[in-house]
Parts: sequence; structure tokens; C-alpha cells
Amino acid sequence: MESLERLVTIPAGSADLEGMLHVPSQPLGVVVFAHGSGSSRFSPRNSHVAEALRALRIGTLLMDLLTTGEDQRYRTRFDIPLLTERLAAALDWLRKEGGQAALPLGLFGASTGAAAALQVAAQVPVAAVVSRGGRPDMAGAAALRQVHAPTLLIVGGEDRAVIELNKAAYDVLHCEKRLAIVAGATHLFEEPGALDEVAEMAGNWFLDHFTGRHRGHGK
Repeated sequence: MESLERLVTIPAGSADLEGMLHVPSQPLGVVVFAHGSGSSRFSPRNSHVAEALRALRIGTLLMDLLTTGEDQRYRTRFDIPLLTERLAAALDWLRKEGGQAALPLGLFGASTGAAAALQVAAQVPVAAVVSRGGRPDMAGAAALRQVHAPTLLIVGGEDRAVIELNKAAYDVLHCEKRLAIVAGATHLFEEPGALDEVAEMAGNWFLDHFTGRHRGHGK
């Protein structure tokens, strides 16, 4: 399979969402990114992680979960059911129209996008989930208990309130799981080397579960 890079339009209910799909040659899987509130497919942090995943032969779909008008409304930014619906539509599109039906699919969620990723993982099969500075608690306990996909929660060591929220969500999850703390990092992982550490952990997690290269991560 040849590598591809293309701008895509994904129908999601009454909205048409734009995204950028990159699939390297001989891909091992594809990861769909769900950004946090106030962000978009142009998020420099998600783009950094996506670039690192592509270097590992993992495809990426960076997309806008909200239209421009919706993203200007505070309430819509935190509408987890809407974000979940949009993310599920992207996965469905990727399997049916994006030509990636045969590949393992994963989800990478940041902030509120992590809640949407986990709600989707509770509804449809995915190979793995990674949360960066996420709010998995906003997915709700009922959804968290239904997640079967191996889930990695990454939090900055200085992001203390979010650490506690992730610990609470971690305790509810019944899937293979890991909670990783990046020492010295704040919520946006802007400290030198912090985002590289996130990218390395995420890459290893997806590789493990896309290829069956498990390393004994515990429940």
C-alpha cells in the first residue's frame, strides 16, 4: 500500500467535518485524534504526537469535531454526547469510506476529547485508547465500565487536579489499563521533552495493541 495524505470531509449528522488523513506505506493501524475544547485539527500538540506515530508506520486522522460556529459556543465545546457522536461518525467513515477497514483503529483523546474517545470505545470495538491530559471522568462511570479497549491515561505530574480525576476514572475501568504520570509536566505538556515522552508512550501503546506486541501491562 502506498502512503497517502489527503484532506477529507466527514459527514456527521447535519455537519460536514474537515480532517487530514495521513496513512504511511504498509501501515500497522490508524489513530483518530479527538482534540480538547477550544482546539482543532491544527493543534500543535496533537500534530506533534501524530507525526511521531507516523514515524512508527501508524496512520493518523486529525479532524475538527465541531464546525467553526459550534466551536465559538462555550456550551458546545463541552457537549460530550455531541463530541462522541462526531467521533463515532469519523470511525465509521474511516472503516467504510476511508479505505482502512482492514486495519486496527485506535483513539487518541485530549482534554474533553478523551471523554468522547472513551464513550466511543464503550460503544464500538477499537484496538486501543490513549488519553493525554484528558477528562475521562466526563465519559461517565457507566461508559467507563463498558470500555474493553486497552486504555492508557497520561497526565502531567504538576496537573494535580486532573491526576485525581484520572485516578478516579482509572478505578472504574475494567479493561487492560495504565495510568502514566509525566514528571514535571503541566496540563499542556509545554515543558521541554514532556510532549516527546507523551508521544513515545502513546506510540508504544498503539504498537503493542495493533501488533499484539504486549508487554504485560496490568489491569
